[in-house]
Amino acid sequence: MKEERIVFLDYLRIFACFLVMMVHASEAFYGVGETPILSESHKLWIAIWDGMSRISVPLFVITSAYLLVPMSGAQSWSDFFKRRFLRIIPPMAVFMVIYALLSVWQEGWTWKDAFVALCQLPLNFPMNAFHLWFMYPLIGLYLLIPILSPWLRVATAKQERIFLYLWTLTTCMPFINKFHGDVFGQCWWNQYYMLYDFSGYPGYLVLGHYIRYHIDWSTIKRRTVGLTCLTGGTAFTILSFYIQAEPGTPQLVSDLEIAWCFCIINCVVATFGAFLLFTTIKRECFGYGLVKDMSIKSYGMYLMHMLWLPFWVSVVQPHMNVGVAIPLISILTFVSCYITSKLISYIPKSKWIIG
Repeated sequence: MKEERIVFLDYLRIFACFLVMMVHASEAFYGVGETPILSESHKLWIAIWDGMSRISVPLFVITSAYLLVPMSGAQSWSDFFKRRFLRIIPPMAVFMVIYALLSVWQEGWTWKDAFVALCQLPLNFPMNAFHLWFMYPLIGLYLLIPILSPWLRVATAKQERIFLYLWTLTTCMPFINKFHGDVFGQCWWNQYYMLYDFSGYPGYLVLGHYIRYHIDWSTIKRRTVGLTCLTGGTAFTILSFYIQAEPGTPQLVSDLEIAWCFCIINCVVATFGAFLLFTTIKRECFGYGLVKDMSIKSYGMYLMHMLWLPFWVSVVQPHMNVGVAIPLISILTFVSCYITSKLISYIPKSKWIIG
């Protein structure tokens, strides 16, 4: 029997996919390592467009949690892994090879360099495909879901909240470390501090489950709380960059992006708010057929977007103000990836290429 689609997740998936492209379009304007922030206007628009897009990755994770957690007790681990990994790993491998070979033209590598990069693919992603870093945490979460599921099937709302409270505290650690120093057993020889086991992306798995099974709020309350959290969390994310960035002064990106991590308190709050708002979409709206098709192809679009985005950066960046250029590059990249994925989908067995 064919599973009924959860409509709001289709809208959410393409929204998150677009935000990923917005993050990378923004990064084209302040570089890597040291930031060439040119002016107050430059700084403002980067802070706005990039800062508001930092919920992209958490939204993908929480969407997976909403759909997959807890794993059915009747489903075996092997069936779960087979279904998940056959969906994501073959397309990932195809695009890793493409990016590695593309370095010959993009980065001026020799074919020997490309061959070495191909041999190293089982260990890590190609450097010109840095966006594929996310695939490794995602695979790790899939490995964790069968272990976490038995607890979530029997956990009470209160028990899950206790986990989420501890996880929330870990999302404050970057700020605690910056302004206070090491805490909870942290030191240079020990990164596994007291609450380390509650940290990271697994918190989003529990949060997604909690929202689905334990939050029974009215539409009005979901929208009120959701909008408040999204606005507050996003405002903090934007301001953190804007306040710290100094035009004309070289600054490390790692310092400027302290509040732009994906498992940090302001991003968690904004992600929670955005997800709540999307859950209020109860029915198919105008154009849902296109939305659904984009949602189905969103994985392939994500994989290929760094093939298109540098091209549109080269076309748009020299001619437009950063405030217009970033969203325009994002839109052009999104449309190009959708059209490309659509064309690939007509190839037999295309699921092995674009998922």
